[in-house]
Amino acid sequence: MVKKQPKKSDQNELLENPEVIAERIVPGEDFLKKNSKILGGVVAVVIALIGGILFFQYNTQKQNEKAKVEMFQAVYFFEQDSVDFALNGDGINKGFLSIVENYPRTDAANLSHLYIGSIFLSQKKFEDALTHLEEFSSDDYLVQSKAFSLMGDAQLELGKIDEAIALYTKAARTNENKFMSPKYLAKLAVAQEEAGKVEDAIKTYAEIEEKYYESFEFAAARKHKARLEGLAAK
Repeated sequence: MVKKQPKKSDQNELLENPEVIAERIVPGEDFLKKNSKILGGVVAVVIALIGGILFFQYNTQKQNEKAKVEMFQAVYFFEQDSVDFALNGDGINKGFLSIVENYPRTDAANLSHLYIGSIFLSQKKFEDALTHLEEFSSDDYLVQSKAFSLMGDAQLELGKIDEAIALYTKAARTNENKFMSPKYLAKLAVAQEEAGKVEDAIKTYAEIEEKYYESFEFAAARKHKARLEGLAAK
């Protein structure tokens, strides 16, 4: 009995039969001939786009390095409490405001927004402080929590207590630690009391008392917690 030969799969036929290969290739060649201009244009756009991205990254990196150098003196002025020079420069060296204007989208400009915000906050320019602090962002949780706290200070001064509470909460909950978290919790409790949320303030002071008993804020937290508990009992 003659056995039936198994039917070749399309894949095997494609690999073994030159005629089948030719049949598959010809339509592709016709498509390329008919649409060569369109495909050429698409390739050109893709190449231009990739080139643009690479140039943007290279240019941003160069700008960032230059901005970091110019920022050095502004940071020095800030640390010496020469905040006007820190903001505006001294006529020779640039200040933070010039850096954010001339080197946008750089790491130096990003950090400059934090410095500018803290300076404006100290000068009671709360709206201006918020504008710059909201432009700042960082992967460093300690620095980002500090920014949240400063924004909370500005909102509290502007009478926007609910916004301040939300920001102090973010500051306290971002990378909780024994060094900064009790400070932010203390600010949060003050804002909660000012908003009339006495029970919330008691809980916040209790958290400092229970979790951060070695902190500077511990003694004040115990005192204010007892005071608020006395008020709540009346």
